[in-house]
Parts: sequence; structure tokens; C-alpha cells
Amino acid sequence: MRKRVNAAIEELSYRPNVAARAMRGATFSIGIELPHLGYHFFTRILQGAAAALEDTRYQPIVVPTATETERDGRALDMLADRQVDGIVAVSPLVSPDRLEQLAARMPVVMLGRHDPTAAYDTVTGDDVEGTRLVMEHLLGLGHRRVAHLAQEGQAAMPGISSPQEVRLERYLEHMHRAGLADQARVVRCEDTEDLPERVVQELLAPPRPTAVLVGRHELALKVLQALSERGLSSAEVSVAGYDDTDIAAHPAISLTCVDQEGARMGERAIGLLLERIGGRTEAAHLTVEPTLKARASTRPPEEGPAGAV
Repeated sequence: MRKRVNAAIEELSYRPNVAARAMRGATFSIGIELPHLGYHFFTRILQGAAAALEDTRYQPIVVPTATETERDGRALDMLADRQVDGIVAVSPLVSPDRLEQLAARMPVVMLGRHDPTAAYDTVTGDDVEGTRLVMEHLLGLGHRRVAHLAQEGQAAMPGISSPQEVRLERYLEHMHRAGLADQARVVRCEDTEDLPERVVQELLAPPRPTAVLVGRHELALKVLQALSERGLSSAEVSVAGYDDTDIAAHPAISLTCVDQEGARMGERAIGLLLERIGGRTEAAHLTVEPTLKARASTRPPEEGPAGAV
């Protein structure tokens, strides 16, 4: 009997109603799931979402997640158990099937996913355009040895391209088009508080790149720190990141970044969710156009020793 009951629960996607039979649409609460609230770009998304809710009756319930809880969707289930009226989430590791089951019960908007689904809405940055902007900037400065530092553990489900995968593919495509395929270097880094020494050594191994494109803002800051500790200037190794923040614009850092306008993405996601709550049934997939913020961390290369430091 237990097996039969569990099988029925799995088939029907049943979740216990812990809100004492609260009717959908009556709680006036919005669930927001974001991984790693310490990441400055996610803070901007949250700021935009909160601003979009200011003049409404809805209150946000924010749930930060770690990778292991993000992968199986437990954070999303917890929000659903709270009987929120809808969910906005950054969950690249949850399967589309799982998200479609959730969207059958309540409105869902996913950030940073290129899912071709009719079940839920998506808001993404234009990763193709963003990579074009930064690669044309670096190549236009005269860089030829351009490396790419990508974060491990950010691949989407099979068949779905994550932002990181799109950026990596376009980086390789731009290097190939520039006749620099043999100069391409891809280094992957796990998500840790510190930049591992092995990653730095691999990144700066001879022939040392004159520029590094980093797939995430926090990683780019760590690369800048590692270069500074080795006495390398931006003329020797330029650094460009993704996801602009106030810290990147600080004069002491001055990091060149692709700006996806995180606050705008959060605002647009809430707007889509409220439309869904209001009765819209057709899926909407919005793309936010990025801009390049060129700063002092990228300069024309000084030709010197190409060895690692």
C-alpha cells in the first residue's frame, strides 16, 4: 500500500497543503528562489523584483539555495508548500519536466534559462550578443591570446543550453572567425570561495594569455586579485567579466563587464508573473539586451614575456 501511495504521489505531483487550505491567489505572496545571495548579480535581480512589487499587494518570500538543493528542486517545493501565488527562480539544474509539473500548479518564471517551453515563462540575457560585444572589444584592442574562464557545475539539463554554455560556444566561435582557434584556452573552475591555485596556474601557463574573459562577476574579481598578487597589470593581462555590479565600477577595481541589467531582469520577471496570476495562459520568453561597460581592466596588450608568473 505504501508503494502504491508513493507512486500515486509521484504521478500526480501531489504536495501537502501546509497553509491550511489557503486558496491559490489568496496568500498574496511571491516565492523568489536565488542561489547564493552573496553573488552581487543575484542581489541586483532581487532589488529589481522587490521594486516591481512595491505598489502591489504581494510580498516576496526569498529562499537562497545551495547547489544540492537546487538540483532536485527542494527549494521550489518548499515555496509551493507555502502556497505562494507564483514563483520566480534561478534554477539551471532543475529539469524542464520538473518545472513543467510545477507550472501546472502555479505560475512560474525562470531566469537565465533558454527553455523552449509553453508551460512557464523565461527571462534571459542575450548571451550571444553579450559575448559578441566583449569579444569584439578584446580583439579590437589587439588581443590574440584570449582565454576563457568558465565555472563548473553550471551546465543545464541535456538539450537545454545554459547561459555559460552559450557564452563558451560563442567565445570559441569568435576565436575561430578571427583565425585564432589555436590560441583559444578554456579553463574551468569549481564554485568555491577562493580561486584555486591550480586554476591560476592553468590560466597563466605559457604562452600566457594577454586577456581573460571570465564567465561570472565574482570569478573575475578573484582573477584580478590573483593577477595583482603576481604583479601583473591590465596591460599585461586584461580581464573582462560578465554581470556588471557597483563593485565592478569602483575606481579601485574598474572591471570591464557585460551588463545584463540584473535589476531589469528581476523587474521583468515579476511583471510576467503578475500577468500569469492575472490570467495570461500563453508562455512569454523575454530577452534583455546587454551592454558593454569598458573600464580600465582591459587595455591594448603590451608585448612582453609570454611565460607564466
